[in-house]
Amino acid sequence: MKQMQGFIFDIKRFAIHDGPGIRTTVFFKGCPMNCPWCHNPESLKKDPQKALKNKITGEEKTVEEVMQEIEKETLFHDESNGGVTFSGGEPLEQPEFLSALLAECKKRDIHTTLDTTGWASPRVFASIIDKVDLFLYDLKIMDNKKHIRCTGVSNRLVKRNLKTLSQKGKRVIIRFPVIPGITDTEENIKAVGAFVSSLKKIDQIDLLPYHRTAEAKYKRLKMENKMIGVKPPTNEQMKKIKSLFKRYVKYIDIKAPS
Repeated sequence: MKQMQGFIFDIKRFAIHDGPGIRTTVFFKGCPMNCPWCHNPESLKKDPQKALKNKITGEEKTVEEVMQEIEKETLFHDESNGGVTFSGGEPLEQPEFLSALLAECKKRDIHTTLDTTGWASPRVFASIIDKVDLFLYDLKIMDNKKHIRCTGVSNRLVKRNLKTLSQKGKRVIIRFPVIPGITDTEENIKAVGAFVSSLKKIDQIDLLPYHRTAEAKYKRLKMENKMIGVKPPTNEQMKKIKSLFKRYVKYIDIKAPS
């Protein structure tokens, strides 16, 4: 199992926004969605790809090679109640590799967080549920037709898997991307609020404002950036969206960048 291989494009050390404490974030390649606002476009394709100047984005690593990188920060993890976060892309696109890494972390008593779109078959999802300590779960658009139009896939699996996590009492933090003109409508916020409020064990929603830091990545990878000209929400707009969420969501903490 330690020699099992998977495709990743980065391992970020000293991460502080991907779960509690200081974390090591492992970024998987491959994603079932194609969101125009994606800030990791290098994650969309599973295989390594060429960028400008023939630089290759992504590489194949064994479970043991990834674990060696994670364990370099064990001291910081322990002192800060941190651990490892598996992100992407979508880690569930490589379920066997993810499951093997989660099992190794369990053996070594390393706290695990999965940053996920939630889009995976119930069978795949069930195979990793009990190996994950915390889920950072994206919830973007509640109207299914609009979800398909914006991401390329239905949101039915997203909702189904989130219900499963709730029923099993797993710890989940909802992540809501604030994308101007797409996700930030009152209709969508009201629908997200109603759905999340119907679930158990959900006590936090993180609002993630759209940003333009990925523009250089799109150029480097020679990929079309469909968000050219879209401005990030202002602090005032974020405050209004937070207030709107509070109107529709009861007993759930709404967090936004200050």
